[in-house]
Formats: sequence, C-alpha cells, structure tokens
Amino acid sequence: MDWTKNRAIALGFFDGVHRGHQRLLEYTREHGIENKLEPTVLSFDTHPDKTVKGEAVSLINTPYDREKLIKRVVGIDDVIFLHFDELLMKMEWDEFVKWLANDFNAKYLVAGYDFHFGYKGMGDSEKLMKKCGELGIGCKIVEKVTFGGHKISSTCIRELLINGDIVLANKHLGHPHTLTETVRYGYRFGRTLGLPTVNMCIPNGIVTPKRGVYAAKAYLENGESRMAVTNIGVRPTVSGGSQEVTVESHLLDFSGNLYGQRVRLELYGYIRQETKFADAMELKNRIHEDIRATRAFFLK
Repeated sequence: MDWTKNRAIALGFFDGVHRGHQRLLEYTREHGIENKLEPTVLSFDTHPDKTVKGEAVSLINTPYDREKLIKRVVGIDDVIFLHFDELLMKMEWDEFVKWLANDFNAKYLVAGYDFHFGYKGMGDSEKLMKKCGELGIGCKIVEKVTFGGHKISSTCIRELLINGDIVLANKHLGHPHTLTETVRYGYRFGRTLGLPTVNMCIPNGIVTPKRGVYAAKAYLENGESRMAVTNIGVRPTVSGGSQEVTVESHLLDFSGNLYGQRVRLELYGYIRQETKFADAMELKNRIHEDIRATRAFFLK
C-alpha cells in the first residue's frame, strides 16, 4: 500500500458490508476517482464493544471476508484494519481526525449519519464535519438506507441469519451471506454414503446461522464454482451426541480433494431443519432429496 497517496477514506466497522454500507463505500470510491484520491476503507479487526464494554459481539463476517466483500462487491482495493486497543479507545475524537489527516493523508472523509468515535464515543457526524472543515479536508455524511420501510442494520441481519431467513438476509445484505474457511478433515462419513463433503467450521465470534440444510454455492481456489447442499449443525445422526457445530457441504457434480484449500461458501436458501434420522440409509435418501431441492432452487 502506497502511504504517500492522498486518500478519500470511508470510516466504519462495516460488518456484513450490507446495502447501507455499500452506498457509503460506493460514494467514497466515486468521489475518490473523480478527485484523484485513493478510495480507502478504514475499519477495525475486532468490534469496539469488545474493548469498550467488555462485551463479545457475534459478527456477520470475519475481517478476511469483510475485506474480500469490500473489494468484490464495491471495488475498493485499499482496506486498512486497525487493532482497536486501549490506546485507540482513549484517543480523543478530534485527535483521531487529525491523526487521519496527518498519518493517512486523508483529504476526504465519509461516514454514516450515526457514526460515533473517539473516547467515550464523544465524536459524532456533526463534530466530524466541523473538524474536517477546520482542517481543510472534505467530508460527506451518508444518510440511512432502508428496505421495506426499515433501516438496514447489521443487528437486524444477524437476527435474520439466526432465524434462518437467509433470503431476506441476503436482500438486506445486497449479496449472499458469505463464509470463507480452510477445508479441514471431518468424520468422512459422507464418503461411505457416496456423498463426500467439504468440512468447515464457524470461526469464533461469528454468528451461526440457524441449524439446518441450505442451498449454497462453493467457490474454489482455482476459480471454479459448484452448487452445494450445506448442513450447518451438530450432525445428530452420526455425531454420537457431540454439540460441535460444523459446516458440511456436498458439492454437486464435483470430485476432488480440497483439504487445506480455502473455500468461499455462499448461502442462498433454507431447505429444511436439521434432523436426526433412524439410520444411514434414511439419511442418504434425504440428502438426495436435498440435492434435488438445491438444483430446483437455483433453476427458479
């Protein structure tokens, strides 16, 4: 990253990179390009509430997925993650703005109408606009974005994911809900059924969508993509009582070894709840039904 460039910087956490975030980010990109400023996103690796309030916040995406979504969906390549530690938490709001101007070459700042920052959250959008004026840098405050008459928010999207309403969650997001993880070794039970699976996990601190079977798509390191039947849950038929939540995907029309590779999984539709079956044959038959349901979902 070239630190000598003058920048238009979008400020925020951007969990989920939803449609409200996208409007702010797209404005940053367009303004930067038009004014020969490098479009840049400045965010944090952990949620500020974890440091400020000592509260764990279940997030929609990992920092890796947030960065990739910003690049893929919005087209901004420069994404900077700051570590939100005690030093940053105690920085006064006006010092934070001056820091951006001096150390990050910020010539234009973009934030949401409800943006709060600085020690004890004393900085807000009005103060940001005023301070930018004093420093001779531009500023844009982006108003809220609604869908169906309601404000789009990361909190609402987390609730939709927990409830399994993946279709509505994706409408709020403006893109499919995404999980990117390295494929790990599982129980290999699917192979005994002739239905091998790609095994992943939900990272710590990331929201777990409602347990059940989803119509999904998997994107591989070599650029290929496949429809997938994805089960999120504890595998009650074969787990022996384990409560570890896993993400297992059977990739349609695929054969190969993906262990150790990073796979991006996108969820599109909720097919059914997780079920404990009487035996392996009943499970196998139901997975074949799930395969047919997934193909039908993507043919709609």
